[in-house]
Amino acid sequence: QVQFVESGGGLVRPGGSLKLSCVGSGDISTIYTMGWYRQVPGRHRELVALIYGTTQKTYEGSAEGRFTIDRDNSANTLFLQMNQLEPEDTAVYYCNSVPYSPWGQGTPVTVSS
Repeated sequence: QVQFVESGGGLVRPGGSLKLSCVGSGDISTIYTMGWYRQVPGRHRELVALIYGTTQKTYEGSAEGRFTIDRDNSANTLFLQMNQLEPEDTAVYYCNSVPYSPWGQGTPVTVSS
């Protein structure tokens, strides 16, 4: 199974942007569906966005219109560009394949003034 390492999180002001990266330990070109998820302490992990192949993308709820999921198979990397960030986006962000591989450590995002 491919394992993933997320990075790119941090502290950002409301309205700001961040770009998250997720590097796989192996070839991700064979993984058709990949996604970004997020979790707030005390709550269930929730889906943020999915990418099917390289072009079909879906977004959940408030991520639509603000976030963009993308992948670079040559670099075994999945991305999440997050714009117009809101305090409600504060969470630990994870990437994973579908079906799931073991979860990584995630990267924390805090949106606060």
